[in-house]
Parts: sequence; structure tokens; C-alpha cells
Amino acid sequence: MRTLLAAAALAAAMPLAAHAADYTQLQTERSKVGFSFTQMGVTLDGHFERFDGELRFDPAAPESARAVVEVELASIRTGMPDADAEVAGRSWFNIGEFPRARFESSSVKALGGERFEVSGALTIKGRSLPVVVPASFAVRDGVGVFEGEFVIRRGDFAVGEGAWAHFDVVANEVRVRYQISATQ
Repeated sequence: MRTLLAAAALAAAMPLAAHAADYTQLQTERSKVGFSFTQMGVTLDGHFERFDGELRFDPAAPESARAVVEVELASIRTGMPDADAEVAGRSWFNIGEFPRARFESSSVKALGGERFEVSGALTIKGRSLPVVVPASFAVRDGVGVFEGEFVIRRGDFAVGEGAWAHFDVVANEVRVRYQISATQ
């Protein structure tokens, strides 16, 4: 009976042991940071072409994880070059003064089933606010892949000031989607 219990315990621990590794090398060429917003009732998508960061994640010890991701705001692509230029300006991102957005984790909570809640601070235009970012994790061909999405309110970060501070033309909610890849 002891042998059977020991074998069962070993078999149950094997998937976790197979994942036990530190994923620390961010693979930006395999990663994506995108977003959706509503303008005049139409949902539009965009993404950022340049971002980097630091990552430390061991699936066997998620509570010790750490992540910092910085997005170069001038790399925004909305599908409309005029809109890209407009959002770089003072009323929107003001990239002359605030060229990057930054997320820095403060804690990670395991939810089970390779799902996690990552708490931290999101800083845009010099304003830092707490956010909780859901994340799933999977290993694909030896690469750790984190995916998720969350909603921010652009007004909380003064993105869209002056005439754009109202939400009748461009909605307040922006859905952020990400896929971050990392290797050991």
C-alpha cells in the first residue's frame, strides 16, 4: 500500500516538477501587447510594436514571481497613421514628457489550473494606479507563455485631455490584451 501511495504522490507531483524552472528571458519578438477601444460606437484594435521588461517566474513558486514591463508609447499602431500621431501628442499620451508606460508587479496569487492574479502598479503619464491582471501560463515548445486581458479607464490616467476628456466620442474603457513569451 505504501508503494502505491508513494507512486501516486510521485505521479501527482510530476506535472509540477516538469514545469519547475525560472522563466527569466523575455522574448519580445514572440510577445504581443494589444488593445481595443470604442470610438463613435465602433470597436477598434491596435497594438504596440516595442516593449521590454524583466521577468522571473517559477511555476512551482509563483508567489516569488516578479515582472516589470515597459511599453514604448511612440510605437502605437492603431491602423491609422493620423491617429497614431494624434495620440502621441500632449492631450493623449504626451510622449515628449512620458515616453513609456510601465507595469510593475507586487504579488502573484495562484488560482489553480495554470491561472494567476498578478497585482501591481500601472503607470501612464506619470500616474500610478493599482491593477490586478489575470494571467494564464503554459509551456509551448519550451517557451513559457503568459496570456491575459484586463480593462483600464483612460480617464484615470488623463489619456485624452481637453476636448477628449469626455467619453462620448472615445469610450473611457480600454481593453488591454497581452501574450508574453519567456525562456529559461
